[in-house]
Amino acid sequence: MSERFDNLTLKTRWVMRRNAILGSAAFQRWASRTPIIRGIARRRAAAQFDMIAGFIYSQILTAFVQAALIEFLNGHLRSFDEIVGQTGLSHEATDRLLKAGQSLQIAESPQAGLWTLGEAGAPLSANEGAMAMIRHHHLLYADLADPLKLLAQNRREETALSAYWTYASKDDSKEGATGYSALMAATQPMVSRQIIDAYDFSGHKRMLDIGGGSGAFTAAIAAAAADVQFGIFDLPDVISEARKRLATAEIQFHPGSFKESPLPEGYDLITLVRILHDHDDDVVQALLPKIYEALPTGGRLLIVEPMAGSAHATRMGGAYFGIYLWAMCSGRPRTAVETIAMLKAAGFATIKPVKTALPIIASALVAIK
Repeated sequence: MSERFDNLTLKTRWVMRRNAILGSAAFQRWASRTPIIRGIARRRAAAQFDMIAGFIYSQILTAFVQAALIEFLNGHLRSFDEIVGQTGLSHEATDRLLKAGQSLQIAESPQAGLWTLGEAGAPLSANEGAMAMIRHHHLLYADLADPLKLLAQNRREETALSAYWTYASKDDSKEGATGYSALMAATQPMVSRQIIDAYDFSGHKRMLDIGGGSGAFTAAIAAAAADVQFGIFDLPDVISEARKRLATAEIQFHPGSFKESPLPEGYDLITLVRILHDHDDDVVQALLPKIYEALPTGGRLLIVEPMAGSAHATRMGGAYFGIYLWAMCSGRPRTAVETIAMLKAAGFATIKPVKTALPIIASALVAIK
């Protein structure tokens, strides 16, 4: 292949040579029999099979969640018959599910006849956000039944995910935010914990959360920075949900669409939490200058979301969010470098990274006007 192209770099030549070697059946046989190299070959073979079987692993986890086995086993030792009663399955099917879960460390049998959560299942039991994501993944599975067909539609047709996230729907008359607002509220604590530990909100007087949903993020920041005044800007039906959820809180609610409505002013901190990657470039490029204009001199924009290319999160950005947002028909994962370029084009001159403990959940940038 390389002879078809001119000016190939050393890296490109190395990649082509590497692939020729790794793709050789003779090399694979040699590697599997050679000490030291054999261990590497086995790990690569296991990783390859994990990639092939990954969809089954996900569905096993889904079955545990659907049967409420994570909660049922959490902190308890359960007998096999108790688990049969919980799942409503036959003895044979329950045995097959438990052994499948044990292979993935979701469940564990520390002694004969007794079951509890495994090393992967135990931390999952404390992560309601992850559980909520798993519960709604049936929509993504439906869209991915024929992945090439999904890609070929080029985001022109309604999907299960775009119908769920009504602001991404192809049906302009579709309304209702209860479903996705509940999911956002359930998953926000994962993000809130990351950014509260990484950013000092107490240095601000007023914070506006654009696309703030039902107010879960705002409520979490309010608990950590009691002297800050808060506002939430979102679509009218979403604001209606937020008013119900935060009826006793002193928060200003601003209904509107950031695609069409002017943004409220008077806030020295504006936050975008998992908003930019949900929208296409044209929407982002229109929104960021509006935020710049709404901020006072010295005001800050805080962007919090998973970003492509983040350390230890390359699969999350490129594979999961890349395909998820394609199926949702809106947005794309961006690297910090891409987002910084958009911020500079909007007028922000000073942009700094905010280090979070788990970039796979939330990376952050702060832009100063």
